Amino acid sequence: MNRPPLASQCLSEVIGTFLLVFFGTGAVFVSVTTDMMSGVLPVAIVWGAVIALVIYSLGAISGAHINPAVTIASFALRRFPPGRVLPYIASQLIGAMLASALLLAIFGGLLAGFEKTHGIVRGQPGSERSAMVFGEYFPNPGAIGTADEARAKVARWQAMAGEGIGTAVLVFFIFALTDPRNRNRPDGTLFAVFIGLTITTLICIIAPLTQAGFNPARDFGPRVVAYFAGWKSIAIPGPRGGFLTVYILAPVVGGLAGGAFYDYVIRPETQSTTKPRSREADSQSENKPSTNRCPDRISNAALLDRSD
Repeated sequence: MNRPPLASQCLSEVIGTFLLVFFGTGAVFVSVTTDMMSGVLPVAIVWGAVIALVIYSLGAISGAHINPAVTIASFALRRFPPGRVLPYIASQLIGAMLASALLLAIFGGLLAGFEKTHGIVRGQPGSERSAMVFGEYFPNPGAIGTADEARAKVARWQAMAGEGIGTAVLVFFIFALTDPRNRNRPDGTLFAVFIGLTITTLICIIAPLTQAGFNPARDFGPRVVAYFAGWKSIAIPGPRGGFLTVYILAPVVGGLAGGAFYDYVIRPETQSTTKPRSREADSQSENKPSTNRCPDRISNAALLDRSD
């Protein structure tokens, strides 16, 4: 399969992560600064929908990783080229920062009004209630609070477990839903919808603990913008520190664990129930129109498929 040039793939990752953060954290902006989107479910639906749309729009170019944890897992467990790992991650961070800068410009007035109404001084203790529209905090400042008794409800190890398990589940389903050897995967390109639904479901469960990031670029890119926008140490390293372990290390480790679990525990059993197809048969089927096969150029299966 002829892959697009690296520059095109990187641009795809910039655009994809930009869209993810613009709409996803945009929903958080709306939820925090207005009463027009209250509760976790509406925000979770936006995250799930935009992920599906990004996959449909850009998956044919770069695979729509839009998440360093997915890129690293694809490199470690599948056949993703090592020379593309760092360019992909850099592109994802750039897209996330650009989206956050634009959101700050658009919602700056509403955000300042929210801080004034609630007596929040940007960069001071408690200002994570407004900084949470950028990076993430544990526990969720909007749902649980920022006082010491609120923080005591979620320890760092619990936050790491939430982010790690959530990312493990996400990568597990990505691998399962895009595996051409999994005969029970969704028909056609419906896998994108189910990946989006995975995110929606995970956010509904994990958001009270950590705001449910599962994506180092989604957290760190906006956090950098928040740092320079006045939140300083509240943004980096955060009032409790831990952003490196909770929102970067835990998702990366979780993604590797989830992908490895699928590849080494579930996938062999899936193959045992299905007669393996030869590479020649797969090549011939690519030239035949079908609505029941997930095209490699869309699902990036050629990059995700592990050598046996």
